[in-house]
Amino acid sequence: MLAARRRSGHRHLFAALVLLLSAVPVRAQDPFEIHVYEYEPLPPGKVTLETHLNYVGIGTQTADGTVAPTNNQFHMTFELTGGLTNNIALGMMLLTAERPGGPALEYAGWRLLPHFYAPKSWNLPLDLGFVAEFGFQNTAYEEDSRHVELRPIIGKRVGKVEIDFNPVFERALHGPGVRDGWGFEPAVRFGYEMNERFTPSLEYYATTGQFPTGSPLDKQTHQIYPGADVKLSKRLLLNLGVGVGLTGAGNRLVFKSRVEYDF
Repeated sequence: MLAARRRSGHRHLFAALVLLLSAVPVRAQDPFEIHVYEYEPLPPGKVTLETHLNYVGIGTQTADGTVAPTNNQFHMTFELTGGLTNNIALGMMLLTAERPGGPALEYAGWRLLPHFYAPKSWNLPLDLGFVAEFGFQNTAYEEDSRHVELRPIIGKRVGKVEIDFNPVFERALHGPGVRDGWGFEPAVRFGYEMNERFTPSLEYYATTGQFPTGSPLDKQTHQIYPGADVKLSKRLLLNLGVGVGLTGAGNRLVFKSRVEYDF
């Protein structure tokens, strides 16, 4: 009798754990900046301006709390980054967006991004960097009004092949997501430099939920972005990509672009 009660108690505990994990929401993919960070230190005084233009062709159809449906949303982000030392830079973002039923183009928040890079003089086998992001968002686009994101940068170039990996950890600092702790959002880029002007690439982004347990697969988002970098001039770079969702969660079709100018 005692053994049977223990088995019953274990079953109830397991069922409660499954229910709890399935209830943990997964943070949606960042629609303002769809970008795998590469090892790109800036010398002191050098400045880059990036403009991110992203459009959700097939997104969510209903509101999720304060967050508006993502279908047919347009996002435009301006990112200014300046080199402070040979291995430290500081970036700032201005977020704007347009959504069906909303203002024509509204302010959606801002972000602060300190960058750190391991010097080449260390002769490491991999190119290593780290970017911290402190975000302050309009809750029509993100349920949490403040968040922090920790983004390691791991890069390697073998001949013409470029490989970049960002094992990103993020958590809410203010809002309902605070209770969920840290989330894991890996991103990977594979590129092949066909010539000095054209580099086709394949990018992968995921939001897997609370770390380390994760969320059920149908609650996670997994997307692939075939695309390319096109160097229009010595100082001007254009990145294009089309994202396809591999699960039912999140956005299913996204068009992304990024224009980068080096001053």
